[in-house]
Amino acid sequence: MTGDHRFRTLNKPCVLLIAIAGIERFVFKGVASNLVIYLTDVMGMSSSSAVRTVNNWSGFTSMLPLLVAPLVDSYWNRHSTILASSFLYLMGLLALTSTALNKTNSSSSSSSSSLYWSLYLISLGMGGYNPSLQAFGADQLDTDEELPMTKNENKPDKKSMFFQWWYFGICTGSLLGVSIMPNVQDSVGWGFGFAMPAMAMVVSMIMFSCGNRFYSYSHDRGNDARSLEKIIQSVKCSISKFVHSKTDEKLSLVELELEDKPFCTKQENETECLTNQKSNESNHLVKITKVVIGLLPIWTTLLMFAVIFQQPATFFIKQGITMKRNIGDSYKIPPATLQSAITISIILLMPFYDTIFIPFTRLILRNEKGITTMQRIAIGMFLSVIAMIFAAMVEMKRLEVSNGESMSETLSIFWLLPQYILLGISDIFTVVGMQEFFYSAVPEGMRTMGIALYTSVFGVGSFLSALLVYLVEHFTTSSDGKGNWFSDDMKEARLDKYYWLLAGTSALSLVVFMVLCSFQKTNH
Repeated sequence: MTGDHRFRTLNKPCVLLIAIAGIERFVFKGVASNLVIYLTDVMGMSSSSAVRTVNNWSGFTSMLPLLVAPLVDSYWNRHSTILASSFLYLMGLLALTSTALNKTNSSSSSSSSSLYWSLYLISLGMGGYNPSLQAFGADQLDTDEELPMTKNENKPDKKSMFFQWWYFGICTGSLLGVSIMPNVQDSVGWGFGFAMPAMAMVVSMIMFSCGNRFYSYSHDRGNDARSLEKIIQSVKCSISKFVHSKTDEKLSLVELELEDKPFCTKQENETECLTNQKSNESNHLVKITKVVIGLLPIWTTLLMFAVIFQQPATFFIKQGITMKRNIGDSYKIPPATLQSAITISIILLMPFYDTIFIPFTRLILRNEKGITTMQRIAIGMFLSVIAMIFAAMVEMKRLEVSNGESMSETLSIFWLLPQYILLGISDIFTVVGMQEFFYSAVPEGMRTMGIALYTSVFGVGSFLSALLVYLVEHFTTSSDGKGNWFSDDMKEARLDKYYWLLAGTSALSLVVFMVLCSFQKTNH
């Protein structure tokens, strides 16, 4: 009941946008959760090549918001960006569906080219869609319950509650995506399996348009005034002024908040107008750079968590294929559906975070908020290390059984459930904490940038995961060029050693994270 009451305190636009975000996660997970199987079984890639392809695509998808966000915060507005990005997103989904339907009638090279074009068109759409949608949703909170941190601890923490329910919504969509779509793709076909997410995207676009009369556009109005003509004038003025003088301005985070001003009106003196425009435009990149550099140490320590985040959609699935998956005589569990254990654990356990865990920590720590945002992130990082240790032990057991004397014995796929559940619990802490931390750590005029910094952790983490796969494959390949830790023959593969490597490097990242948090607290 407490969770229901807290959810009702969010206004209608927030609830609608949370639902739309859930549909988007259904769409994305419907494509991404089983993509590695599509690449190996349909496109004929090796296991390591398919994993690298998925990681690179995920990395590009998550990094793109970092490039789009400054444009959204400076010149565009979030509402229009959402509409335009959702159209690109839909075009990519339709192209992917067409590729799957025409696979049998196309050559291998043309099919691969079409596949990559469709996937990266989806990435372009997501690059503007996700950070803009989340920042636009946060903008819908009432003015008197603004998101930035407040010293009044008696007021409800609307910021934390919004991001928690936002994550609850996208986890619900993810659960439906990983539960339904792999079954559809395996039993009905890949064409229809990719068409369903496209249809869901159309529904979400209609829902978003229906909410236009309810939305608050106050945070978008400043950007609406920045027409293309004024931007061009500002750029010209910046170049002209830069030739004659340089300015060295040191601004604090509070000053960055206060510096956001609308473009000048027609009544202002033209010279003063252009000078003010020059000052705003030339310092915008400096502001972004200062914020990013300040957050870079913490951002870097979160990368190994993002690498672990990639495993359920890649190597965990390859593990599951070799295990006993039968339920009854005819049905086999698609390995990708086990990812639903992550989202189920999040959906079931997240309400207990507010009702049980926070009151318990308040009692123990004698802190009104229970735990800080950074402590929340650290707990999730620790649980992710435990998950990888468990995954390594299960893989050792799987190898022992599969290489044993009795060739008919196979380990049940349900042995993988604990590592999925542990990652789900870790997400409740770390992912929600990361969203809250990066959103709060930037000025109000850079909120989309804050969300982009959060998603960029997973983008760089995806690229880092692909790099690790390449390096491990290179250094563990035998002299005859056959065996390595990622061998296509799962009886020869040594994923257990790879999981131990991830557990060790993630534990080291956690230690560095805690040291940085302690150092920042001391300085503060």
